[in-house]
Amino acid sequence: MSNGSVVVLDASALLALLHGEAGTDVVEQVLPTAIISSVNWSEVAQKMLQHNRPVAAFRADLVELGLEIVPFEIEDAETAAEMYERTSSSGLSLGDRACLSLAWRFGVPALTGDRRWVDISTGVEVRLIG
Repeated sequence: MSNGSVVVLDASALLALLHGEAGTDVVEQVLPTAIISSVNWSEVAQKMLQHNRPVAAFRADLVELGLEIVPFEIEDAETAAEMYERTSSSGLSLGDRACLSLAWRFGVPALTGDRRWVDISTGVEVRLIG
């Protein structure tokens, strides 16, 4: 993977695409070089199942467009845990920190729809979809 144009998608970014919400165009542009943590993919899959939408077909379509679903490694788990103290007052969830820890591992930006991330010091560049 070349880090030049890679971004890590938060579940909120992928869900915006799924629902055709604001920021869909931004997510569509980065899909060919985007990655998402398996933790955040689980969040997306859960929402799809809640709306009776087929997960496997959607995943296959996204992978065909270039999205890579990356396993949540032990190091990612430890980085997410280390971020807890700095982010807990902002209400970041484990899923949020999973996204940020993957971006930290690869040294690439995280793309989200969650505006709270911009004001938190995690050492990760945060880009908003809208």
